[in-house]
Amino acid sequence: MSDIPDLALSGVAGIALGAFFFGGLWWTIQLAVLSQRPAMLFLGSLLLRMSVALAGFYFVSHGDWQRLLVCLLGFVVARLVAVRMTRPAAEPERSRAREARHAP
Repeated sequence: MSDIPDLALSGVAGIALGAFFFGGLWWTIQLAVLSQRPAMLFLGSLLLRMSVALAGFYFVSHGDWQRLLVCLLGFVVARLVAVRMTRPAAEPERSRAREARHAP
């Protein structure tokens, strides 16, 4: 089976693939706001990002399900980081409470 260094490299590769995938999605959204054809931009971006991610998973796994699983785990970790980094600033609790008092 696989040893620890191979699994660690698979995890790092998964994080890199996730960073590419979700970074590309963020970049696409930023460009789509200014684009004349945002649907074409999203479609092209999706095809490119999915192709790179699937090819990366294929090459990293080398037919070993454990390496594929660790790579997928790294991909999910990159997703969690991307979601946390792109979350809008939280609204203060005081203003939410004030709005609730004015509700009919």
